Amino acid sequence: MKLGSIERSFFHWLAVIVVTLGCIAAKDYWGWLIEYPDALIFPFSDWLNVMMDWMVKHFGWFFMGISWVLEWPIWVVQKILSGLPWAVTMFLFCVVAFVASGWRLAAFTLGATLYMVVIGYWEESMNSLSLVAISVPLAIFVGFSVGVWGFYSDRAKRAIMPALDLFQTVPAFAYLLPILLLFGFGTVVGLIASVLYSFPPMVRNTMIGLRSIAPEVIESGLMSGATPGQLFWQVRVPSCRKQILLGINQATMASLSMVIIASIIGGTSDIGWEVLSTIRKAQFGESLLVGMVIALMAMVIDRVTCGLAQRSNLYDPSEKTVLQRYRMWAVAIIGATLLFGLAQVFNVLADWPRDNVWSPGRSMNEGLTYLIVNYRPQIEALKTAAFFFVMLPLKIGLQGAVSPFTWGFALTATHKVVYALAMATIALWCGMRGKTIAGIVVMLFAVFLYFGLTSIPWPCVILIYTFIGWKIGGRALGLGTALGLGFMVVTGNWAEAMLSVYLCGIAAIISFVFGTTIGIWAAHNDKVSAFVRPINDTMQTMPLFVILIPFVMVFKIGEFTGLLAIIAYAFVPAIRYAEHGLRNLPETVIEAGNMMGATRWQLLWQVKIPLALPVMMLGLNQTIMYAIAMLVIAALVGTNGLEQIVYIGLSDGNFGIGIVAGLCMAIIAIIADRMTQGWSKKRQAELGLEVQ
Repeated sequence: MKLGSIERSFFHWLAVIVVTLGCIAAKDYWGWLIEYPDALIFPFSDWLNVMMDWMVKHFGWFFMGISWVLEWPIWVVQKILSGLPWAVTMFLFCVVAFVASGWRLAAFTLGATLYMVVIGYWEESMNSLSLVAISVPLAIFVGFSVGVWGFYSDRAKRAIMPALDLFQTVPAFAYLLPILLLFGFGTVVGLIASVLYSFPPMVRNTMIGLRSIAPEVIESGLMSGATPGQLFWQVRVPSCRKQILLGINQATMASLSMVIIASIIGGTSDIGWEVLSTIRKAQFGESLLVGMVIALMAMVIDRVTCGLAQRSNLYDPSEKTVLQRYRMWAVAIIGATLLFGLAQVFNVLADWPRDNVWSPGRSMNEGLTYLIVNYRPQIEALKTAAFFFVMLPLKIGLQGAVSPFTWGFALTATHKVVYALAMATIALWCGMRGKTIAGIVVMLFAVFLYFGLTSIPWPCVILIYTFIGWKIGGRALGLGTALGLGFMVVTGNWAEAMLSVYLCGIAAIISFVFGTTIGIWAAHNDKVSAFVRPINDTMQTMPLFVILIPFVMVFKIGEFTGLLAIIAYAFVPAIRYAEHGLRNLPETVIEAGNMMGATRWQLLWQVKIPLALPVMMLGLNQTIMYAIAMLVIAALVGTNGLEQIVYIGLSDGNFGIGIVAGLCMAIIAIIADRMTQGWSKKRQAELGLEVQ
C-alpha cells in the first residue's frame, strides 16, 4: 500500500472516530441516537403474520396434501429398519463400511451400532435414520437440480446464492414455525425442516463441481459428437463426481444435525425425542449417552460417504471380473440371510433384552454432582470474574462496569485520563512502526471498551461497520452492510441485535484464539492431530442441546453459561482450518526458510502463519457461523438477544416476530461472512497466492 493511500485511510478513520465521539457526547440531548423512535418502526412482523394467515387459509389444503404424501415413504422405511433384526441391519451397515474404506471403518461401524443396541436405543436410532434416509435423497435431488440451474444460468445464480445464504444463516427455530403452520404436527414437519437446512451444501458443491471441469474435457466430448444430454450426463457429471459426493456428504451431515430440532415438532419416538426428554429432566449422563448415538451415526455416515467419494476416482469396473464386481453383494445377501435365520432361533439377535441394557448415566450424574458440590466456590469465582471483568465492560463499557461493587474502586477522572493516554500511546506506537491498521483497530477498541457496544449510538455503529465493509469489499459490501444494519434499526430489533453481537463476538474471539492454538499444535504433531480429530467430530455432531446440559448444571442459567456453550461448539472450525492451512503450505517456502537459518519459532511466526493466514481467516468465518448457530440454542439458558425473540416467536406461534429476528441474525452472519472472506481474498492477492 502506498504512503498516500495509508495517510488517506488514516484520516478517513480518524474522521469516523471523531464523528462517533461527537454522537456519544450528543446522545443525552438527542435520545433518538440511542433509541430509534417507536413511531418510525416499520411493522414488518405484522405484515408477515397477515401474509401467513392468508397462505394457511387459502393454500393450507395443498400443503397438508403434500404432508400426507410424504408420510408414506417415512412409514415404509421405518417399518423396514425396525422390522429387520438388529443383527442383520448391523451386518449390512458393516458391509457398506468395508466397501467404502476397509476393515478399520467396518470395525468402527460395528462398535458404533453395537453401542446403540447395548444402551437400549436401537429402535429410536432406526426411526431417526429413517427420517435421514428420506430427507437426504430429497435434499440431494433439490440441491442437484437447483445447482444445475445455477450452473447454466448466471441470472439464476445471482438469485440462488443470496437465497442459500439465508437458508444457511436464518436460525432453524425461525423457519420451524411457518413449516408447522403449513404442514401441521408430525414427522413430515421434521422432514421438511431437514430438507430446507441440508440442501444448500448440495447446491454449492454441484455448482462448484460443474464449473471446475477442465475445458479440454468438454471439448473432447463435443468433438466426439455428444448431444447436450450426453455431454451433461456422460461427461460433466462423471468429471465432477467427487465434488458431488462431497455435497452428498455435507447434506447428510446437515440433515443429521437437524434431528434434535426436528424432534421438537415431530413428536416421534426417535433419538431426538429421547435427547429432549432427558434434557427436560436435567439428566446429564443419560442425555450425553443418547446424544452420542447421533454423534456416532454422523461419524459413520461421514466416513462412509467420504470413503465412497475417494473410491469413486480409483474404481474401474472394466478391470474387474464378474465375480469380483458382485462379490460383496453376494457376501451381503448370504450373510443377511444367515443372520435372519439365526435371529428366528435366538431372539437376542432380533430384540436385545432390556435386562442386558448398559447405562452408566446415573454414575455420570453423580460424578458431575460431586464436582459441583465440592468446587462451588471456585466455580462461582470463575463465573463472577468473567462476568465483571470481561463480559460487562464489553457490554456496557468501562464507564458503567467499573464500580466499588464490581472492581473495588470507582472510575475517577485520573483513571479516564490514564486510559486515554495508554490507548493513544499504543495506537501511536503502532503507527510509528508502519502498522496503521493496527493503530486504527486499537483506537476503535478503546472507544468500544470504554463506552460499551450497547451504549454507542446506532448511527455510529452503522457508520463504522459500513466503512469497514467498504475498505474490505468495496462499495457493494459497504452498501450491503449499511442496508442490513439499517433493517435491524427500522424493525425495532437494534438493541437485541447488539446483545447478540456482544455475546457472539466474545465467544467467536475466544473460540478462534483457543482453536487456532490447538490447530497450530496439531499441524506440527501427528499424535495431537490423531487425538483431536475424534474430539472435533464428536463436538460437531453432538446435539446442540446436549452441549448446554453440563454448563447449565455447573454454572446455572445466564449469559456466562450461554457463552461457554457457544465456545464449546464454535472452537472446532478454528482447529480444522488452522491445521489444514499449516499442513498444506508449499514445501519450497518452508525449505527456503530453513536454508536461511530461521529458528522453529521464526519459521512459524514469520513464514508459516503469514502464508496460512488467509485459510485461518476462513476458520474465523466458520467460527462466527457456528457461534451464531449455537446462539439460538443459548436462548434456552437466559440470553436476551435476537435469539430470545426467535424462541419467543416459536413458543407463542408468532411467525412475524420470529422470522424478522431470524432475518436479523442472518444479516449479522452474512455481513461477517462477506467481511472475513473479503479480507482473506485480499490477503491471498497480496501474498501472490491463487485467490480461492
